[in-house]
Amino acid sequence: MGKKYPLFKYTPSLAAAVLFCIVFLIISILHLYQMIKKKTWFLIPLVIGGFFEFTGYACRSASASQPKGEYTLMPFVVQNSYILLAPALFAATIYMTLGRVIRLTDGDKYSIVGSRKLTWFFLGGDIFCFVMQGGGNLVAIGMRDPTKSSLAKAGNNIALAGIILQTIWFIFFVIGIAFFHKRMAERPTAHALSNPEITWKKWLYVLYLVSGLVLVRSVFRLVEFAQGIEGAAQKSEALFYVFDSVMMGVLLGVLNWQHPGEIGVLLRIHGLKSGGEQFGQGLRSLA
Repeated sequence: MGKKYPLFKYTPSLAAAVLFCIVFLIISILHLYQMIKKKTWFLIPLVIGGFFEFTGYACRSASASQPKGEYTLMPFVVQNSYILLAPALFAATIYMTLGRVIRLTDGDKYSIVGSRKLTWFFLGGDIFCFVMQGGGNLVAIGMRDPTKSSLAKAGNNIALAGIILQTIWFIFFVIGIAFFHKRMAERPTAHALSNPEITWKKWLYVLYLVSGLVLVRSVFRLVEFAQGIEGAAQKSEALFYVFDSVMMGVLLGVLNWQHPGEIGVLLRIHGLKSGGEQFGQGLRSLA
């Protein structure tokens, strides 16, 4: 038997953990099917993120089934890490989707960053924040062990810095969407006007919605890490489910409904290739 720890500041709900485990599994399988059907490989990070969520809640279910105050460390480490990091993969998909919309409308001149560079520009910052959050969170988990409290607090601060940077980076990205939207609305490109099937406004509104969900979740996580282990955010399971689980579940559901693969199909019809598609091909070449 492994060492047992009082890892939670509340008694985790098994029913809630199992519910979200099932929800994320169904949504992720549907995203996998949609990606394969439409051959839109740039959505690989979205699918991986969905299965990260599923795995995280499966491990949370395992923790919730253990006696109160006697939780084993490994399921806790996996759930904390996977649920924390999955939104970074969703953000990568959002970046690539905007790049494809810009490419599809021939709207590079209206974008803060050109479509071919946009994905890599924002993704680079996202990867940096991803590493900070992941590494810091793994160290911060030691906060539950009194003998490692100093090191754990340092890890918590590193994870907090990663969340702050990611939030600022994402706000800058949303400003980029608004900048492109304003200029396109004032003077649509000839390519967009001559091809009514390019519903660029719809996709920008979808991006506003899912970006808002990511930002709400990021602000919650920021408050959670800023308050630390004794803060109100880490003592309330309801807050976690409302501002993280529900936000990310709705995000994936919206992208099931308005699937970015539609843009990928249009790009192929128009004989175009985006930076996002190149990214997907790069991932496949590594497989």
